[in-house]
Amino acid sequence: MNWDDFDAFCQVVDHGGFTAAARALDRPKSSLSASVARLEGELGTRLLERTTRQLRLTDAGETLYRDISRPFAQLRESAQEALAQGAAVQGTLRVAAPYEFGAHHLAAVACRVMQDHPLLKVHIDVEHARVALFERNYDLVFTALEHSFAPATVVTRSVYALQRGVFAAPALLARHGAAATPEELEALPLLAGADEASWTFTDASGAAASLEMRNPRLRSGNAGVRLQAAIAGLGVARITSTFCAQAVAEGKLVALLPQWKCEPLKIHALLPGRKMVPARVRAFLERLEDEAHGTL
Repeated sequence: MNWDDFDAFCQVVDHGGFTAAARALDRPKSSLSASVARLEGELGTRLLERTTRQLRLTDAGETLYRDISRPFAQLRESAQEALAQGAAVQGTLRVAAPYEFGAHHLAAVACRVMQDHPLLKVHIDVEHARVALFERNYDLVFTALEHSFAPATVVTRSVYALQRGVFAAPALLARHGAAATPEELEALPLLAGADEASWTFTDASGAAASLEMRNPRLRSGNAGVRLQAAIAGLGVARITSTFCAQAVAEGKLVALLPQWKCEPLKIHALLPGRKMVPARVRAFLERLEDEAHGTL
């Protein structure tokens, strides 16, 4: 009996289907399907009911999964711990990051790490929505933990602070006039992130001001959408400076409130709570730290 078939069955159930499991494991979907079919043949019973829309465990499948899923998860975890102790940077590094950070800060890091380590492969998912922690077997998930906290099984590391500012199109300022203080922004249409409740500012003396997002003209978790709306003159957007640098250089956007600093976008790296961090993860985080300090 092939124990890999049992593991394949658990992985398919864990990920909610063959397609998701194949993507997470970097294995052909047909290989997983063959493993489960072979296991069903050897056990003489159907384990999964397959439909076009969902996957459902049979009674026999539910019993088997309940009995073996934890031991196999522990075996996989032990294997990961053993691999982590090795110095070789190899295998596949799976990373997820929010668009505003991933599109402009991870590419150079990934390229440098792959140049340094020819046996390493990197998969980066750049997401507009919040990423569900490790649902696709990610090694690293980058997130802005402004309104949520990671569970105790996850290790959190602060890795980056991205400078933000408020920006608007010259056409909008010609119609409404420029704001001199955060309070005056209330007279302008605002473009807010999906979860933004307020924008916080600090001046040179350390005085703080906060602008509540009571009724923004646009809400979107997609920084690209907010950027385009700002360029179109539809409102004022709070965006990371690197993300809108080209639009500012081309005169499509103007920075507002130069005497005030926005609260930075703090990026955290979330890692599974393993005893040992895999070499590929360590190498990536070290390169990211170099990039953050301008030494990459």
